[in-house]
Amino acid sequence: MKKTILLVSLSLALTATAQKEGGISQKMLDEIQKEQPMTAADCAWVNAIAANAIDNLATNHANAGALDTHFSIETRRQSITDQKQSGRCWMFSGLNVLRADFNLRTDSLTTEFSQAYLFFWDQLEKANLMLQGIIDTGAKPIDDLRVQFFFRSPIGDGGTFCGVADLADKYGLVPSEVMPESFSTDNTQKARQLISSKLREYGLQLREMVQKGKKTAALEKAKVRMLCQIYHMLQYTIGNPPQKFTYAFKNAKGEAVGEPREYTPLTFYKEVMAGQQLNGTFVMVMNDPRRDYYKTYEVELDRHTYDGHNWKYVNLPMDDIEELAISTLRAGHKLYSSYDVGKQLDRKRGFADTANFDYASLFSTNFPMTKAERISTFDSGSTHAMTLTAVDLDRKGRATKWKVENSWGADWGQKGCLIMTDRWFREYMFRLVVPSQYVPERVMKAYQQTPITVMPEDPLFLPDE
Repeated sequence: MKKTILLVSLSLALTATAQKEGGISQKMLDEIQKEQPMTAADCAWVNAIAANAIDNLATNHANAGALDTHFSIETRRQSITDQKQSGRCWMFSGLNVLRADFNLRTDSLTTEFSQAYLFFWDQLEKANLMLQGIIDTGAKPIDDLRVQFFFRSPIGDGGTFCGVADLADKYGLVPSEVMPESFSTDNTQKARQLISSKLREYGLQLREMVQKGKKTAALEKAKVRMLCQIYHMLQYTIGNPPQKFTYAFKNAKGEAVGEPREYTPLTFYKEVMAGQQLNGTFVMVMNDPRRDYYKTYEVELDRHTYDGHNWKYVNLPMDDIEELAISTLRAGHKLYSSYDVGKQLDRKRGFADTANFDYASLFSTNFPMTKAERISTFDSGSTHAMTLTAVDLDRKGRATKWKVENSWGADWGQKGCLIMTDRWFREYMFRLVVPSQYVPERVMKAYQQTPITVMPEDPLFLPDE
């Protein structure tokens, strides 16, 4: 009897659950299943998709021909870098731009800058940004949005060009042979997890101190002690950043130019930058069709150093962005740029085009969202930074395709590069960093406006990785 009552009760409970408003009822399920045709062709599709990669089946054969690799405007080629299993594309692209400008200015000289060196300071600065942020928000409840911002991602690989500027201006640069990559710079996950765990532990301690009314001096002393441990962990995983080194610049043949000299990272940076700092020499632009154009926006807390610059950009239509890119490339300068690189990317050929894959025909549907709609719904956004190096123009001076240096190694794609059609560029390109001398007055005036503050949780403002 008890068993019967239990079964009846369970049945009623399940029926009530299934019929709850908003849930999938049996009637709804029947209707859904009736709409699923299972012809012989459909069965074949089920078998094919179950046994194959979707991209292999969706490849548009009509778009898979030989690529045109000629570009009417192309900057000087340089060696391809490899970020390996790390999210440091923003740093690789930024340093690629700096060394290209240095090589352009000095003509015969070539050099590469150490990503490991700048990454060491990036990680220490991000650790300080997190700990100081916890102190600043220590009186707020732990589920406050800003408190969660710091605890959710205490430290990470990603970033933007403003991080390159702040870090290099503060700590300088060193050649790659002076501080080479380590296993943990090529493979950042484990060290990042361990340091993040330590920072969360420290964050709780600092919150407790704030809530107990500890003085600023005591909080500062505790933070310095914590950063000592983080510095120690970074030394072990990345290496010890040099304070002095001896170096001789080399020409294209690898021959030393002049006598070796002793440098500090800051004196070396001063020489390769011709005595000027990076901040103040560039304008960051973005295409965000959700927001007003010719307005300047600043992302709260999107910076690498606590005392540095938030990411600030002027929002422009793609026509304006393309004009900026073309004029800068024409002058021989490479550009930091970022994209939603995973969309419609043929990895084997290193080719991005909106017609590479026909997912619509494969699934008998369409994917009609606009760029603004994709951004608003987290379907698209800036995910990867690359170095813009070339553009091909038609007879009317309009762009038909673009090329970037990637940081996935020289064996990837087009000898380490990616070719993209202009229609793909317009849909999936988001950020561009332009030297100030190539920015027209009307854009510069817009950039110099008091910026509108936006939140780091916005779908478009994830760091480039």
